Amino acid sequence: MKRKLVILFSLIYVLFMGCLAVFYYVSNESFKTMVSIGGFVCGLIPLLLAFFTKLKFNLPIIMSYLVFLFCSQYLGSIVGWYGLGWWDTFLHLISGAILAFAGIALYERLIHRSAGEYISAWFVFLFTFSFAALGGVIWEIYEFSSDQLFGMTLQGGGNKDTMIDLIADTLGGLLIGAWAGWRTKIKRSK
Repeated sequence: MKRKLVILFSLIYVLFMGCLAVFYYVSNESFKTMVSIGGFVCGLIPLLLAFFTKLKFNLPIIMSYLVFLFCSQYLGSIVGWYGLGWWDTFLHLISGAILAFAGIALYERLIHRSAGEYISAWFVFLFTFSFAALGGVIWEIYEFSSDQLFGMTLQGGGNKDTMIDLIADTLGGLLIGAWAGWRTKIKRSK
């Protein structure tokens, strides 16, 4: 059932962004066309994973990913909400939390169930928090590289923008990492 829902919601997003790409191409709006094509490609990722791997999906993470894509690509870039000033910071806070949840899912896949009772709550916190922070750093490297290599303006505010984004990513990861550590500590005490 989860696999079918992932396919359904991913298809809806891919079709939405594909239609937007055609519409903006015909309207001769190159920036919005490129964002729509990027959304189309990003929306394909869960579909490709569903069709070509045997991974079991964490539905909340996939749904969070698709909602995040909609918020960043459609609302942020196409509708223009990045111009609000706070939207980018808000999305970085949310992306830090989503990455932390992805870190929890990865941790749970990598650690054998019987080992869970011996793992420190601090380790769970550090792994989750570090995973989210690293994701934020990699994204900022992508923004910097795109600006330098392709003349884009992803780092609209330069160093200040980068640091605010990293702080927001870190705070999102910190909140979920603290929750994951606390949850682990509670489970171990039972």
